[in-house]
Amino acid sequence: MKKIIFLDTETTGNEPAHDYLCQLAFKTDTETFCELFKPPIPIPPEASAITHITNKHVADKVPFKESSNYGAIKLMLEDSTSVMVAHNAKFDYAIITHEDIIPYQFICTLRVARALDTKNVIPQYKLQFLRYYLDIDIEADAHDALGDVLVLEKLFERLLDKTMKEYSLDHDGAIDKMIEISSHPSLMNMFSFGKYNGKTVAEVVSIDRGYLEWMLGAKEQNPDNEEDWIYTLKYHLGKLQ
Repeated sequence: MKKIIFLDTETTGNEPAHDYLCQLAFKTDTETFCELFKPPIPIPPEASAITHITNKHVADKVPFKESSNYGAIKLMLEDSTSVMVAHNAKFDYAIITHEDIIPYQFICTLRVARALDTKNVIPQYKLQFLRYYLDIDIEADAHDALGDVLVLEKLFERLLDKTMKEYSLDHDGAIDKMIEISSHPSLMNMFSFGKYNGKTVAEVVSIDRGYLEWMLGAKEQNPDNEEDWIYTLKYHLGKLQ
């Protein structure tokens, strides 16, 4: 039986290679946890403007690795029965691995939401947008680790139910499918920009393969935050290794 762990981090910035967590929250079927930690670098104003966590808030806190909870959290996330669930999980995964914790497996609700939106009707996939777009009724503060975890749990329940129906799977099978979807970048279904706005990528590859070749080259030259489109273009051009 897999142990589902809903997790969110608030950090000093959005570059995992250089930034650190200052708040961690998680929720399981038996435990809810949320704590502030002192990062090894100052929290810049840009991050505080989003999280509302300032250097004063963490001045008397210990670093995450030195906290009394670190060992138990590491054991929990690295256990082979655990599944970390996060929104845009690649970010939280990178932040956690920066703290020498390697989650055994994870589900990314952003990737799953995008994969299930086969008709490309959802305008964007940010957690708080999906909260209101899907009319998820819950009292939770945005951009607070615990608030995001509470929204994440409700979003996961919606996606799990849809995965079960979409792929005709039972509960455990749907969990495995969500893990599989989360293990690689998302396949983008449709163009929402450019000369092929409104057409599917599958349509465009059959009528203008050269356009996709050009687009792939351009995105590979500037790959930051383009992994989903690079993966999609390689998939349709038959270039995945």
